[in-house]
Amino acid sequence: MPHTDSLGNPLTLADAASLAAAHDFVDGFLACEARVARVLDAAGDTGSAYIQAACAALHMFAESAGAPVNAHPFIDRALAAAPRATEREQRFVAAVAAWVGGDLPRAIALHEEQARLFPRDLASLKLGHYHLFNQGDSPGMLRIVQPALAAASGVAALHGMAAFAQEQCHLLRGAEASARRAIALQRREPWAHHALAHVMLTEGRIAEGEEFLRSVADTWVGLNSFMVTHNWWHLALFLIEQDRQDEALALYDTRVWGVVKDYSQDQIGAVSLLARLELAGADVGAQRWQELAGWLGTRTADHVLPFLDLQYLYGLARAGRPEADALLANVEAHAARQTAPATRAAWQQVAVPAARGLVAHARGDWSEAARGLGAAIPQLVEIGGSHAQRDLFSQLWIDALVRGGRLAAAQNLLQPQANAQPQSKRLARQLGAVYRGLGIAAQ
Repeated sequence: MPHTDSLGNPLTLADAASLAAAHDFVDGFLACEARVARVLDAAGDTGSAYIQAACAALHMFAESAGAPVNAHPFIDRALAAAPRATEREQRFVAAVAAWVGGDLPRAIALHEEQARLFPRDLASLKLGHYHLFNQGDSPGMLRIVQPALAAASGVAALHGMAAFAQEQCHLLRGAEASARRAIALQRREPWAHHALAHVMLTEGRIAEGEEFLRSVADTWVGLNSFMVTHNWWHLALFLIEQDRQDEALALYDTRVWGVVKDYSQDQIGAVSLLARLELAGADVGAQRWQELAGWLGTRTADHVLPFLDLQYLYGLARAGRPEADALLANVEAHAARQTAPATRAAWQQVAVPAARGLVAHARGDWSEAARGLGAAIPQLVEIGGSHAQRDLFSQLWIDALVRGGRLAAAQNLLQPQANAQPQSKRLARQLGAVYRGLGIAAQ
């Protein structure tokens, strides 16, 4: 008997009981819900290529050095079962196999082809989105969603993906329209909430952004740890811009850190928020850094993405942990081994100088911090992450310039930001201090 997923895509299942797990994978993945992990309950269905590939993908999302090892048995079974599957499923298996094998350009090409040929395969599309995002290819993120917009116009999650792609391409009006369309289709659409928060932060709509996120926070239940902690992280950013650091620190303690402490995305969100709070003048206490660093110490040889390594590194260095030196040395060695164009520039030209700058900042060497971060920031998009996430590195760079006495350079960076975000009390306060240091009347 033929089966289909919730979007009408045919599924080849050796065991009909796996259908519920397939639905949970597709629907849970699109909705950023924890139920996506239920596909592992069907791992015994070794004859279903799609189920096995989905299990492999789930292991890869651990974003750890051991993830490919854990994914291999599943992708091997998927490849063995693939000849009995449909063309669409075979391409999905091949894309996940490329990911497990470390060939991201091939994985992306297969997901883009899938989006053109089977535009209602939104799980494949979202996986392609994830890879493109991590490569810093925001135009690619926008391109891959376009074939699906006509084929799956009634799916809220698709418009949430479109909104984020548009925001990352600086197409803010379109991003807001797409996010609001997603929310109109389904109020509980956390990725659209996230995209709209990005738009409001970028446009300096600080109070409105806080109010919006609070108005939809009641829907953030049953989500995966990244999505729920990340949306609270965004709310904390709006609080920091209003100089409400105590409230933002309370969100760190109750909402941002502690859901799944061994998960990469939860860890970098915690590092970033603690660092931003300190940059805004808050005293976060040494104990918070030490407790967080205890979870980062196992990451010294991961090198899954430079964007992740850099934040692990800052957390370890800020806590004064010796593992920071090991991770820095490993980043430098890993970068030197890169020969593929897709990874060489990101690691050698961005990650290495940024890593040196981050360690220097954590240790109070402001000149070296400004040098390393200043060299990396013009190309920072190549390591992935969103505009809002990468802004941490810019804030650390500006802080190093100020602390190192390079106030003219800091003014040149801070004033355009303050122009774009007139509601930001944080920026106004920091800029005021710079003007006083320059001997210029308050602007």
